[in-house]
Amino acid sequence: MIDVLYFAWVRERIGLPRERIETSAPTVAALVEELRAREERYAAAFADLTSLRVALDQELSSFDAPLAGVREVAFFPPMTGG
Repeated sequence: MIDVLYFAWVRERIGLPRERIETSAPTVAALVEELRAREERYAAAFADLTSLRVALDQELSSFDAPLAGVREVAFFPPMTGG
């Protein structure tokens, strides 16, 4: 089981702030594919990965990163300074 967190417009499109998912996905990209296949709202949220960032156990990571041993995956848009 893995905790998946959604922030900003990702959360708005999916309609959930977080969920616990059972997955056998080996990488973040494979997890995204599983999520996209669930429902249209997930497909919409993950339509353009260039507009998303991912953190594994609260550390910025890449979509090709392995999920082995990861407890938490967070998806969010890039942040800008202000």
